[in-house]
Parts: sequence; C-alpha cells; structure tokens
Amino acid sequence: MTQPISVIAKSLVRERLRTGLSLAEIARRAGIAKSTLSQLESGNGNPSLETLWSLCVALDIPFARLLEPQQPATQVIRRGEGTKVVAGEANYEAILLAACPPGARRDVYLLLTQPGADRISQPHPPGSVEHIIVTKGRALVGLTDAPEELGEGDYICYPADQEHIFKALEPDTHALLVAEQN
Repeated sequence: MTQPISVIAKSLVRERLRTGLSLAEIARRAGIAKSTLSQLESGNGNPSLETLWSLCVALDIPFARLLEPQQPATQVIRRGEGTKVVAGEANYEAILLAACPPGARRDVYLLLTQPGADRISQPHPPGSVEHIIVTKGRALVGLTDAPEELGEGDYICYPADQEHIFKALEPDTHALLVAEQN
C-alpha cells in the first residue's frame, strides 16, 4: 500500500498556512530539515511515521488531519436537495445540511436585511465557518471573490476566516445564520 503523499502534501500546506508560521519555523519545531518539509509539501518523498507525527505536533493537529482530503471551501444546497430522512408516523422530513465538528462552538442568528449597502465581513478567527439559510427573499452570500445567489430555502456554507459578504437582493430578505468556531 502506498502513502497518500498528494493528500499529505496539501494538508501540510493547508495547516502551515492556517498557523501563520513559516516553513523554517515548522521544520525547526518538528526537528526536521527545512528542505525535507519543502519536499513533502511539494508531494515528493516518502515520510516516515515519526516525521509525520513530529509535523503534527509542530502544527498542533491530530494525526488523522494529515490524511484528510481538503473539503470544498464553499458548499451550496438548493431547496429540496440534501440528504433527507422521512418520518413514518408523521408528515415530517429532516434534511441534514451540516454536522457540527467535535468541540466547535455554534451561535445562531436571525438576519433581517434590506437591499442597500453590502454587509462585508472581515475574516473571523482561523477555522471559523458560517452556515446561512435564506428563509425569505434573495441574497448574494459567501466569499467576496465568489458569492452565490441564494433564494428561499437555499443553504450555503463557507469559511468565515476569509472576507465574506451578505447582500440582500429583495426587500425584507430574512436568513438564518449559524456561526461556527473551532
């Protein structure tokens, strides 16, 4: 069985950028050569378990995070889509939009908005995520460089540790916002 070096490489880059530390500082903390870390981030090499473990300690992450492929930054679920569970005894359907990661904090807000000035939000702390469901009207929502137009019942999830926007496109646009911090 071969190591998933391409996944490990992307994970190392992602986690190093998340920490804001330099390549040299992560290598120093892990007790490996800077050139070794550079090669691993480029998808070259055959790292030992000990090297990967040292990098996880230096990055302050669980070992499994190195083996997790990066998920898309933004997720949109249109009304009527998603994984649905139907009750057998009642007229009731539940559609899973997002599961909460362990140890995360979630705050829930009702947004009452009007067209006009865009709501541009500066990046929140690293690892922050926002989930929005438009309940009335239409809005342009998401990362400022790639917002999505949402209608009633549409859902979006995006990394809130990047600049993001909420722009009402119709009067009296309402939305549910769930802010998540890991």
